[in-house]
Amino acid sequence: MTNLVEFSISESVAVLTLNRPEVRNAINDAMRGELLAAIDRAAVDDAIAALVLTGNGKSFCSGGDISGMRERLKAPPGKVALNGWRRQKQIHRAVGALHGLPKPTIAAVNGAAAGLGCDLALACDFIVAAEDAAFTMSFVKRGLVSDGGGMYFLPRRVGLASAKEMIFTGRTVGPEEALTIGLADRVAPKAALVADAVAWARELSAGSPVSIALAKAILDRTFESTEEEVFALGREAQAICYTSDEHRASVEAFLDKTGR
Repeated sequence: MTNLVEFSISESVAVLTLNRPEVRNAINDAMRGELLAAIDRAAVDDAIAALVLTGNGKSFCSGGDISGMRERLKAPPGKVALNGWRRQKQIHRAVGALHGLPKPTIAAVNGAAAGLGCDLALACDFIVAAEDAAFTMSFVKRGLVSDGGGMYFLPRRVGLASAKEMIFTGRTVGPEEALTIGLADRVAPKAALVADAVAWARELSAGSPVSIALAKAILDRTFESTEEEVFALGREAQAICYTSDEHRASVEAFLDKTGR
């Protein structure tokens, strides 16, 4: 790694920090690879119960690296689509891994979350916005569409009409409006942003990791699933929970306490 992504652990919470502050944490090809590796690390480390994603410096993430866009335009016309498809697959792997992480995730948004940066924040379970946070689906200003999952995640947070308005205009949404429309879940002072997010992540992940992982996997599919499909997924998950160490320990502790 070249340290384009910093990774630390605060007790049971991993803090993943995008680390290209000189370009407002714009994401290039190298950072995409490091981001995916860090998310994969958080997924398999049993000492990590939750993850907080944030940015180093004044911005959370300004989106895709414009210099990379310039290089794409230099490619022979017959190569542009294939090169773009390959690049999209890489970022979709990272976004998919973040969204599918079987642990609570929080985006601690400091400053601008623009374009792909906004998509990354939306891929997390929760968003805490700093007082200077600014969300914008800026793709339309580059003649592009949201390519990091925003067209899937944003309507689920703010509703279809509000999502269309944000995507069609590319306008900036501040922290208070973000809180009002459901784009953000909490607003925190910038100086305490990451600490507050870590504390909340620790609270969210205090329960059984098996229960949380299974519940998250089902909840993330509820809008696309029928009632019976969700019931079936719940039955299967509960059967797994019956065999977990956490369930057995909690039942035995309850019975010991009540003398039953």
